[in-house]
Amino acid sequence: MPFALSDGRRIHYQVEGEGPPLLLHHGFTSSLEAWRFFGFASALRERYQVIMFDALGHGLSDKPHDTAAYSQPQRCRDALAVLDALGIARAHFFGYSLGGWVGYGLVRHAPERLASLILGAAHPYEDRSWDGFAGIDGRDPEQFISTFETLLNEAISPQVKMLIRGNDLVALAAAAQQPRPSQEDLLARMALPCLLFCGDADARHGAVQRTAALLTQGEFVSLPGVTHFGGLMQSALVLPPVMDFLARRR
Repeated sequence: MPFALSDGRRIHYQVEGEGPPLLLHHGFTSSLEAWRFFGFASALRERYQVIMFDALGHGLSDKPHDTAAYSQPQRCRDALAVLDALGIARAHFFGYSLGGWVGYGLVRHAPERLASLILGAAHPYEDRSWDGFAGIDGRDPEQFISTFETLLNEAISPQVKMLIRGNDLVALAAAAQQPRPSQEDLLARMALPCLLFCGDADARHGAVQRTAALLTQGEFVSLPGVTHFGGLMQSALVLPPVMDFLARRR
């Protein structure tokens, strides 16, 4: 089982397929298995070297209980550690939600490692909704889930709640307390090809659409009737524009 070392912590990753490297970063409370479960890996591995990893605090990666371990620069170092472990200098990056936040961070900290960006349900504007996790220690799963629902402004299905309860919620509560300040200064520096998408039933839709319009090589796809959690579950809607976007970068 492969692990990359990032500042002494283990980051679990898996690789499928051959072709141009494509690094996938899942959302908060998820894991690399989401890319398989929802059909992304099987489609993308036909044309790309698909690199999936468990973000720190998730899946089989290490799970520190210290909020400082989950800073955006650290998460970027974790992603780069996976590429370094594979000897990959530059890759396409596909991040959803938390993964999109990391994608913006990579623009700041390691733009030379990016061939293109695909960002789902993530924008660079200040997001104070995460302040709701202040004082939440993760020891009460129902409190954690209720706080997360308030943050997303949507109800979480019973099936997804079950998956969330399977996490180390103390680690995830620590991660959730990382602030999300504005990164609008990055907009002028995002000169690489960017595909942004978001469900129109996601509270972040307007901000993501506005972001794409401000980018020199930005494209935007709106997913009809799709919520925030639904954005990574609807591969039938997401994969066609993603595959088209990547095909034009080969």
